[in-house]
Amino acid sequence: METYIDRIKQLKNQQKMTNEQLSERSGIPLGTLSKVLAGMSDSPKLSTLVAICNALDCSVEYIVSGIPENTNNYTLAPEEIKFIETYRALDEWGRRTMQAVLREESARVSSAETVETKQGEGARILSPLAGGRYASVSRARTGKRSISLYELPVSAGVGVYLDEARSESISIPNNDKTAEADYALRISGNSMEPKYHDGDILLVQESESVEVGELGIFLLDGCGFFKTYGGDRLLSFNPAYGPILLKDFESVQCKGRVIGRLKRK
Repeated sequence: METYIDRIKQLKNQQKMTNEQLSERSGIPLGTLSKVLAGMSDSPKLSTLVAICNALDCSVEYIVSGIPENTNNYTLAPEEIKFIETYRALDEWGRRTMQAVLREESARVSSAETVETKQGEGARILSPLAGGRYASVSRARTGKRSISLYELPVSAGVGVYLDEARSESISIPNNDKTAEADYALRISGNSMEPKYHDGDILLVQESESVEVGELGIFLLDGCGFFKTYGGDRLLSFNPAYGPILLKDFESVQCKGRVIGRLKRK
């Protein structure tokens, strides 16, 4: 069975990178890295895995689970993740049963909805009511929606104040990829490079907590940070920046989960 060590070695070999080069790029001492790759460290620190992933330009999720990186600018909802985990735990009979149910439900929904598209108007969905009658419900498909972009940038470096920050309304694509975004923030700094750069606009879903390894917006004693949540610390992608220990702050808040970013024009 392939392990996270196997995946690290595969990526390292694909990039023709030696242990010494990986150590230099990740900032991890060669001795520590050698122990990780030799399987002598049963549970390496999250910060160590994050540094290795940054050096290999891959996601932590891929190294830990083998699931390819999501490049769609959005993440699965918690209930969707739970559904997938439940599906994977089933035997072959259970999976076939669920697939059959999904096909039947998909066909039912498709047959119950009739879409009329008129020139110059949004799509109109006919929803079934009691007795087989249908009611017309308008659903505009403009392709854009408005969202608040905070004028004061959140920092990917040393942090800036977020309290009472002014915002402006911007238009973003109105699709499934952006549906969960509640507001937007602009990055200032380089601590999340090479994946995120100064000036990038993040799409944020309001949330009071995130899972370990997820990207989030955090407020520490009034200063805003865009970081990876590491349990008892916040982590940067850029190895030049050390971890931020949460115990060093009196007030620690999670302000949202980063679900993607807007493409630069």
